[in-house]
Amino acid sequence: MSKLTDVPKRILIGRALRSDRLGETLLPKRVALPVFASDPLSSVAYAPGEVLLVLSIAGLSAYHFSPWIAVAVVVLMFTVVASYRQNVHAYPSGGGDYEVATTNLGPRAGLTVASALLVDYVLTVAVSISSGIENLGSAVPFVVENKVACAIGVIVLLTLMNLRGVKESGTLFAIPTYVFVAGVFTMIAWGAFRGVVLGDDMRAPTADYEIKPEHPGLAGFALLFLLLRAFSSGCAALTGVEAISNGVPAFRKPKSRNAATTLAMMGLLAVTMFCGIIGLAMATDVRMAENPAKDLIHDGVPLGADYVQDPVISQVAEAVFGHGSFLFMILAAATALVLFLAANTAYNGFPLLGSILAQDRYLPRQLHTRGDRLAFSNGIVLLAGAAVLLVWIYGADSTRLIQLYIVGVFVSFTLSQTGMVRHWNRLLATERDQARRRHMVRSRAINTFGAFFTGLVLVVVLVTKFTHGAWVALLGMCIFYATMTAIRGHYDRVAEEIAAPEAPNDDMVRPSRVHSVVLISKIHRPTLRALGYAKLMRSDSLEALSVNVDPAETKALRTEWERRGIDVPLKVLDSPYREVTRPVIDYVKNLRRESPRDVVSVIIPEYVVGHWYEHLLHNQSALRLKGRLLFTPGVMVTSVPYQLQSSEAAKQRARRRQEWAAPGSVRRGPAERAKDSSSHT
Repeated sequence: MSKLTDVPKRILIGRALRSDRLGETLLPKRVALPVFASDPLSSVAYAPGEVLLVLSIAGLSAYHFSPWIAVAVVVLMFTVVASYRQNVHAYPSGGGDYEVATTNLGPRAGLTVASALLVDYVLTVAVSISSGIENLGSAVPFVVENKVACAIGVIVLLTLMNLRGVKESGTLFAIPTYVFVAGVFTMIAWGAFRGVVLGDDMRAPTADYEIKPEHPGLAGFALLFLLLRAFSSGCAALTGVEAISNGVPAFRKPKSRNAATTLAMMGLLAVTMFCGIIGLAMATDVRMAENPAKDLIHDGVPLGADYVQDPVISQVAEAVFGHGSFLFMILAAATALVLFLAANTAYNGFPLLGSILAQDRYLPRQLHTRGDRLAFSNGIVLLAGAAVLLVWIYGADSTRLIQLYIVGVFVSFTLSQTGMVRHWNRLLATERDQARRRHMVRSRAINTFGAFFTGLVLVVVLVTKFTHGAWVALLGMCIFYATMTAIRGHYDRVAEEIAAPEAPNDDMVRPSRVHSVVLISKIHRPTLRALGYAKLMRSDSLEALSVNVDPAETKALRTEWERRGIDVPLKVLDSPYREVTRPVIDYVKNLRRESPRDVVSVIIPEYVVGHWYEHLLHNQSALRLKGRLLFTPGVMVTSVPYQLQSSEAAKQRARRRQEWAAPGSVRRGPAERAKDSSSHT
């Protein structure tokens, strides 16, 4: 790597780490909760608002349905949590939905789940970052006024952090997550105390606004459809529930029990906060609208395009704590941070799933390779690029992005629970112990209900949100599925083609003769080195080959060749159109036609340079020629390098980078530095 690209890379992501630095830290429940549950816990920052946004279509009167929708979301949450508790006991290795579906339902189901999860991870980053920017904007207006740029900036920052190999450390995740949870519970408790005990009239900043219904007077099927759509929006509170089942190996022993307990704690916290925010939003008269510029009315006048609609949690916090108060600012900052950390969970899940899929030959093998800092760098960059594209296309609008979000979530939920039912059926077919059978039957019943319920919700989501953006998520899943299927087909075909045969074949038979050809343009040190190497090979025949593109230079070459008495025959090919590549290719192919059982070895002298710009000045003809010769059967291409003086400087720079002392090495003292040096040799 040249200095031009290496120095910025080291500044941004740090020095490369040895493979033996890759370690594992087991987590207690108090740390595992914020590490794995930041995504579902943070979703309560936007899920209640999505319910009110949909209900506002029918006007303010539809808000009284929100408690019943909250109850339905709570029932669904408890169902999913109970179902995934069975997963963590059955798959303590942390296989996740992909492994469960692949093992029990087959590779197609597993690939469907993988496609859904990949789309879901990308949307997790886009939605969480966009929502975090909107929540931070309630306290810092500049952020929301430039939310696309700020959102992309946060994604870039998270990407660099993960490329440097920043781990999901307990401190990094625990403090903001626990501050957020404590802040929300404090808001709920203080709001309930003020309203019930003190009798205070808490009013949200939008309490005096009126809502202009887009479809007033909805009844019958139309009202039912609206309520189902509001319910599907509220289901965003369930995103990320599966993360704990993926991370069972990271828990302390007993792993499955601790993971199941953490899952239950997460579900209880999430539904309590979700219901509390919905209740306070109703009590403080929060007003939300899908199109606030024209549907929110103040003093008989629409608010207009300049109005910025704050999230529900920000409006409730302002009503309970007061605008600009210390607790309001703390909760706004904690909400933004926990949403950013929720996005960071996708930086762990997406590259890891990509690595597993690459190992299974469904994605390019480069995604299975760890980078300099022991992170799956290619997967991280791919995730960041896709998330930035979505944020830019959708203007960092969390409401529009959420319409795409939960399709993939419930596809993976449904197939995972269906796979678990098949898992229990298989075990019950061979189990004879009655106590264990009763436990399996109970687990199967839970997973069966979970599969039915999540499948029903998936249908509701598809029907109610298809035209609002769910089709984009489905399209993304189809693209991932088709791409991974094609990649697997390619790898399978190549593996079959290059598989070593049991019996001898043409590839194992020695060629009759080896005919070596050294390409030259003039006589200099690289040419003489290439000729010396060719003689050392002791081929059956050897000749030097030049192309006549300039008669004067060709004549000078012949004269110098004869003067030096070089004992290798020189053959010159005519090139009326001054091409170099085509005459050589035609000549080599002609040799192959004359002697099909012979092998032609083409030897090309090349310069080794030390600066990137020197590559533009040398070796271009050699590169083109090698590229063409590689497609010619029976032809071997050998490069004979000649190191120019500038390459020595590049080698010295590389050596200095390897010997560069890490920060703090001076403070460690000579004894410890010597010990570190000996451990790396």
